Amino acid sequence: MLLRQHLWQATLRLSEKFILLLILSAFITLCFGAFFFLPDNSKHKRFDLGLEDVAAGGQGEAAKVPRGAPGRDPDGEDKGGGGLEKEGPRAKTFASGPMPQVVGVNDGEPPEPDVKEKRDKIREVTHRYLFNFLSRVPLCVLQMMKHAWDSYRQYGWGHNELKPIAKKGHSTNIFGNSQLGASIVDALDTLFIMGLQDEFKDGQEWIEQNLDFSANAEVSVFEVNIRFIGGLLAAYYLSGQEVFKMKAVALAEKLIPAFNTPTGIPWAMVNLKTGVGRNWGWASAGSSILAEFGTLHMEFVHLTYLTGNPVYYQKVMHIRKLLAKMDRPNGLYPNYLNPRTGRWGQHHTSVGGLGDSFYEYLLKAWLMSDKTDVEARKAYDDAIEAIERHLIRKSNGGLTFIGEWKNGHLERKMGHLACFAGGMLALGIAHTCHESYDRTVLKLGPEAFKFDSGLEAVAVRQNEKYYILRPEVIETYWYMWRFTHDPKYRQWGWEAAQAIDRFCRVSGGFSGVKDVYSSNPTYDDVQQSFFLAETLKYLYLLFSNDDLLPLETWVFNTEAHPLPVLHLGNITLPGSEPSQR
Repeated sequence: MLLRQHLWQATLRLSEKFILLLILSAFITLCFGAFFFLPDNSKHKRFDLGLEDVAAGGQGEAAKVPRGAPGRDPDGEDKGGGGLEKEGPRAKTFASGPMPQVVGVNDGEPPEPDVKEKRDKIREVTHRYLFNFLSRVPLCVLQMMKHAWDSYRQYGWGHNELKPIAKKGHSTNIFGNSQLGASIVDALDTLFIMGLQDEFKDGQEWIEQNLDFSANAEVSVFEVNIRFIGGLLAAYYLSGQEVFKMKAVALAEKLIPAFNTPTGIPWAMVNLKTGVGRNWGWASAGSSILAEFGTLHMEFVHLTYLTGNPVYYQKVMHIRKLLAKMDRPNGLYPNYLNPRTGRWGQHHTSVGGLGDSFYEYLLKAWLMSDKTDVEARKAYDDAIEAIERHLIRKSNGGLTFIGEWKNGHLERKMGHLACFAGGMLALGIAHTCHESYDRTVLKLGPEAFKFDSGLEAVAVRQNEKYYILRPEVIETYWYMWRFTHDPKYRQWGWEAAQAIDRFCRVSGGFSGVKDVYSSNPTYDDVQQSFFLAETLKYLYLLFSNDDLLPLETWVFNTEAHPLPVLHLGNITLPGSEPSQR
């Protein structure tokens, strides 16, 4: 019996060896065949070219236009399209730039336990940790980003935004009559940065299957650029997923017709299907708006860098060169410019709404260029000098504020949107914007506040007392924390986070409130897409280490979408020669 058992085991071992030998032989044959018959792997690389190819204008093997970018015929005529069509035989090729080295895409976990708790409050990590955390910090059960996203996922999926009280989808006229999933695109990079990978994958899947730009919808060029193109480019740089780049390029082609004006200053709105553009009916004398046509530069430069197509760069550089030639009253940029005549509209200058992000993008164009775009920096310095001379004042109570210039006189009013300037202009403005929050019942800042008749940093009109989940004050806290590491900025940010969580959270998400001075606020029933893109992202970064998206290597667009610094040195972008009209 024992001998039979040994013989059976020996036979089994022999059979095992034979089977293993067969498997190994098959594997070698497969590898050998693959070497000869599989497609050339170089066709699947994200980029083909090095920096020297970009410098030479794309000599050598040029990278093709990404799938999804409409082809152009040899005469440069747009062939239409904009979905993810396959490239036709006449598709024009461009030399794309290499993928910038992305650094700081890590967890950024702070070493201090109390700071970590606050960061995890903005995001949800695990229910077990949540229980331990809430036993020490008596706040709401669900964490802010998860609650906002999960509510949108449940009640508004695919819609642009969410009505958290009615628990249904919502949209505004900036997105036309289409369901473009603005909250999905806007939230993508925030989800990625927070490590919410399952949620990120859900968003990516929706974009791959449903995000379509062929609808007969009239959209805001500015809003679609900063939210969609900015969001898609940031998601691409963070994740490396090609679909985001292809969708960004496809959408950019849909915006290009907006530039077909006598001056090259784009219309405020464009129809995604027909390419017909127009301006807002309320804008002064049919004008385009400074903050809108002046807030395209970052995204369009990256589009040229990634595709090698010079048209995007040329469009935004033409805007800058046109503005540089124009006379400016008192050195200030008015908020309105007529795209037909090239003349200023009403002489109204503001660093808040209508003007704000134009100045931001002058500075950020310089930063994004690795500080080589000296033209942008000079334009910024000149603009800030005029602002300091004519708009920045101190109130009787010692608060520094930025007023608005209207038809030759200074209006002593500052908007919430102007509070981003705390990160741009630093200490005094940051303190004033904190005071606008601290002087309300809800500890949330009003839309606009005045410095007249003994009232300082306080809203007077009823239609200025609302808070719609805006990020600008928290954005300033984050920048000031990075610049100074003064703990008061984290404290101020935590106060804002607590107030938002206490007064803006509802069962179906987060809502804006109509009166920050009322102890019983009513809701506007809108969860804005920028709440996920900006407000929660800046709060999360405020309680993260500086090695998460360091400012030396990333520049945030005005919707808080991070884009990498382009370390080009002396290398110029395709089409960087002066555009000819």
